[in-house]
Amino acid sequence: MNPELNHPLGLLPNDESDQRLADLVHPSGWQNPTPKDRYDLVIVGGGPAGLVAAASAAGIGARTALIERHLLGGDCLNVGCVPSKALLAAAAAAQALRDASHYGISSSPPIVDFAAVMARVRRIRAEMASHDSAARFRDLGVDVFIGHGQFTAPDRITVAGQSLSFRRALIATGARPDVPPVPGLREASPLTNENVFNRTTLPRRLAVLGAGPIACELAQAFRRLGSEVTLLARRDGLLARDASEAGDILANRFSKEGIQLHWNALLQRVQRTPAGHLDLEYVHGSRPSRLEADEILVATGRRPNTEGLGLDTAGVTLTERGAVAVDDFLRTSNPRIYAAGDVCLEHQFTHAANFAARTVVQNALFPGRKRVSRLNIPHCTYTDPEVAQVGHTPASAQIAGIAVTPFTRHFRALDRARTDGITEGFVRILVRQGTDRIVGATIVGSGAGEMIGEVAVAMAAGMGLGTLGNVIHPYPTLAEALQQCGDAYNRTRLTPTARTWIERWLTWNRNR
Repeated sequence: MNPELNHPLGLLPNDESDQRLADLVHPSGWQNPTPKDRYDLVIVGGGPAGLVAAASAAGIGARTALIERHLLGGDCLNVGCVPSKALLAAAAAAQALRDASHYGISSSPPIVDFAAVMARVRRIRAEMASHDSAARFRDLGVDVFIGHGQFTAPDRITVAGQSLSFRRALIATGARPDVPPVPGLREASPLTNENVFNRTTLPRRLAVLGAGPIACELAQAFRRLGSEVTLLARRDGLLARDASEAGDILANRFSKEGIQLHWNALLQRVQRTPAGHLDLEYVHGSRPSRLEADEILVATGRRPNTEGLGLDTAGVTLTERGAVAVDDFLRTSNPRIYAAGDVCLEHQFTHAANFAARTVVQNALFPGRKRVSRLNIPHCTYTDPEVAQVGHTPASAQIAGIAVTPFTRHFRALDRARTDGITEGFVRILVRQGTDRIVGATIVGSGAGEMIGEVAVAMAAGMGLGTLGNVIHPYPTLAEALQQCGDAYNRTRLTPTARTWIERWLTWNRNR
């Protein structure tokens, strides 16, 4: 049995930081308010989508209630973005010491105090929790209810023995790790993003099941902190949703750092040995293989949290994958009820949940017709190098029937990349063929997550790649690659006919 289940909130080691976190986002002495006669908006789930919707609705004067049964802040604060990036920062610091000799600096191999690393992760999480605290949202004018919410009618929900009536409701209950039904896997008490940040000891040998963003980030982090890491990927490559070249670059870096990569690996069985280790049986390609590990981290997908909400009673239907079914306005099959975030969206990112919540507030409380399909949602995997994407990849553009022309600039050609010794990666911008309209971009390299926002701005503003080439970027920076892709496009406008007329113009002026 997972030890974190012994704590009512799943917080271990339940140190001072954990207690501070709980006091803010699930205070033990919290008194639920007396419900109002009728709410303009009742929100079920206090993760990023729920919190953004609550603050937005209350901020414009709507009578708003927020229900959360576990920890306010959701995955992002507690078991996702915040702790994972704090862990990645520690891993990057350790790797910087290993790489110092490349810059003519002598250093000893890093000595990793894993317990101290994780204590810092929990401390940072607790320091950031005040923004998501129950008291803050109460002070914003939101009625905050701690407890399990369940619909009892199409326009009513109960929580902690109280009944709330609403004009509109938002389901924002998020998702959780989906552990595949492999014999012995659950009995092995696998690590997931929900419990990995409770650890105080570093596993000597870690098997990682999955090849998506969570798997890649944590695999690299644990390797850099000292674990022997083996990654089992069901497919032939990393980050299947991103451009294939991006996954290839990341796989090459992983191999250099000592991560063992097994492609087309299908886990068959997990057993605990008498010595307490894990014996993993899997098919590697077409041949049976075995692997011994101390821990296994499962990051193979996520399952929407829809159980126990009374959705049948509310008239809310689900998709085949178990997500809440919504239309382009994020409205469910019950026109009074909307959904946002991981419980319904294909793009399961905090920033996607944020903007989906804003869409719901506009559409639910006003005669809004804001469509979620019109959102350009970038994403980034925070490995080293980072992998960032917005819009189409070449593969997705082909599936969508969009003919594209790519413009690519490799970092190895940039002065700043060469001076900093970070030449891996590239910027690739796709334009609709025959135009400079940007339909997608992939950036692989240091700071990719920061740079992708500039492309997203250009797409949102309808700015073409030619215009992007006219934006002046400081020298020397990695972001010059964006300008240089624009320059490359502008050079295509110099057709043979245009060149002929320019030559005639120059000749005429020369002979005047």
